[in-house]
Amino acid sequence: MGRKWPVINNRRFDFRRNLESKIMEFWHFGVPSVTGIEALAQKCEQLGFDGLTLTDSQNLSNETYITLALAARATSTLVIGPGVTNPLTRHAALTASAIATLQEVSEGRAILGIGRGDSSLFNIGHKPVSPSVFQNYIETLQIYLNGSSLDTNGYESRLKWLKNANIKKVPIDVAATGPKIIGMGAIIAERVSFALGGDVERIAWGINQVNQTLSKKIRTIEDEPSLGVYLNICVHDDVERAAELVRPGVGIFAHFTGMPGANREHVNQADQSMFDKLGAGYDKVRHGRGDATHAQEMSVEFIDRFSVIGPPEVCIKKLKDIQKLGIDRVSVIGPRPDHFGDEADEALERFASDVIPAFKN
Repeated sequence: MGRKWPVINNRRFDFRRNLESKIMEFWHFGVPSVTGIEALAQKCEQLGFDGLTLTDSQNLSNETYITLALAARATSTLVIGPGVTNPLTRHAALTASAIATLQEVSEGRAILGIGRGDSSLFNIGHKPVSPSVFQNYIETLQIYLNGSSLDTNGYESRLKWLKNANIKKVPIDVAATGPKIIGMGAIIAERVSFALGGDVERIAWGINQVNQTLSKKIRTIEDEPSLGVYLNICVHDDVERAAELVRPGVGIFAHFTGMPGANREHVNQADQSMFDKLGAGYDKVRHGRGDATHAQEMSVEFIDRFSVIGPPEVCIKKLKDIQKLGIDRVSVIGPRPDHFGDEADEALERFASDVIPAFKN
């Protein structure tokens, strides 16, 4: 007799990835700042986080790879990397060399998170790159990171220094929202991380896109891709206050779904109009700020559906539901210290003390 797969809202989803229980990892998602990065990295390690990723937006914060190197030197277990870089501001050879160097500095703890580009590009007058450009860039990265070569106008281009470096290959983690990028990541990357928010049905839809791609037997990497999610999270007894603390971050991540041409067939109907507003009226000048017009228009109910907020038991339940889908890791996007000070630190510590242990035992 065949296994019956779960049904959500009368739609059937294939959750075969979840047949074997895994321990879900939690990574802290931060902004690069050379001031205090060592202390932050050490704190994350001590609190029980598995990884630390830093944004890569050259006009808004310190240089990512230099900051990550400082974090690597200050820690011994944290997986570290950009969250995320893009295919335009650096040539593929430069990105590959930078992340491979970080792999050497960290003694094998580096990962390369990459997306099509957002603030790093619009701040220099560019739009996110096309899916075809993105795919070509990742394929080129894989060639360089594997120590192989490619022909560039008759010249054999490779990272020659890798030959004498005793490091393992850096895995690539594709940040994805739509079906094209999800499917592409499932073919040519070691990992795929969904930027879909915290709605369980939306994440299930994303996993189905991966499963449909894998069923075609065209994956270029032996192992199945590890799956993760970017989630705006705040543990707080007051849900309305928690919503305010994650409002800036939700504005950023929700606007990916609101972008023109984004696939929204899997989106809750109650949220369609809000995504329309985010797509049409995103305030790039106030990117990442809670006082931006687009951020202020988001209701507490919308933020609650898109994120993971509230008392510990509420957050644990939602994260357990997400884990059951087959998600391997969560990138925790909490309140920013430069916006909320002590409240941000308290939220980070409370997540570590009241939520993480429920997934490690």
